[in-house]
Amino acid sequence: MSNIHPSAVIEEGAQVDPNATVGPFCCVGRQVTLAAGVQLKSHVVVTGQTRIGAETVIFPFSVIGEIPQDLKFKGEATELVIGKRNRIREHVTMNSGTEGGGGVTRIGDDNLFMAGCHIAHDAMIGNRCVIVNSVAIAGHCIIEDDVIVGGLSGVHQFVRIGRGAIIGAVTMVTNDVIPYGLVQAPRGELDGLNLVGLKRRGVARSDITALRAAFQMLAQGEGTFHDRARRLKDETTSDYVLEIVDFILADSDRHFLTPGR
Repeated sequence: MSNIHPSAVIEEGAQVDPNATVGPFCCVGRQVTLAAGVQLKSHVVVTGQTRIGAETVIFPFSVIGEIPQDLKFKGEATELVIGKRNRIREHVTMNSGTEGGGGVTRIGDDNLFMAGCHIAHDAMIGNRCVIVNSVAIAGHCIIEDDVIVGGLSGVHQFVRIGRGAIIGAVTMVTNDVIPYGLVQAPRGELDGLNLVGLKRRGVARSDITALRAAFQMLAQGEGTFHDRARRLKDETTSDYVLEIVDFILADSDRHFLTPGR
């Protein structure tokens, strides 16, 4: 317990690993679990039924695990689960889940949450995502792996953002975004593919070519957007294109952003 600053408040019942560090003026609630290597820099509040995975670092003035900003919430027992090696910068807020949304807000591993961003109740964030300064992720959103959301953007509740997508700064995303999609403009227009991200991850040229052709078919082919996706499923041999098709054909509470919209 020598890694806990004398000014920190650790409520009875909290589970703090001996290798965790709790800095000055932090508050850790009675239902909180801090794994090995977790660092709370200073002035951090962690409350509620919150579990934080190994080597996650939380910077000053963040509030983690407070109750949802949802008027339907009546004090039911819900959770916030945060994975390993996350970087949660200054003034970030993350809320626990709600009974109506499954009861859990879940954060994966190796994410960067920049200063001032908000993760709302029942959201699911994957791995290796970058959520830039002052982004608001609304309730029930699903953000898959390797997504970047640009600064000052907002993501509407129940929206899904597929793996590897990138959202430009100052964008309002109100509909689902296909994997590897590039979305920008104030009201969120699907403007292409995240080709830079694909190349950085070493995706084969043949797959990138297949993705470009698939995007053109989704943008300009005959029939509805879902009709085009079904044809792609029958025609493609690329796992990356199939990932987009399966994402489109899955159940969702939102419509899709489509090319040119």
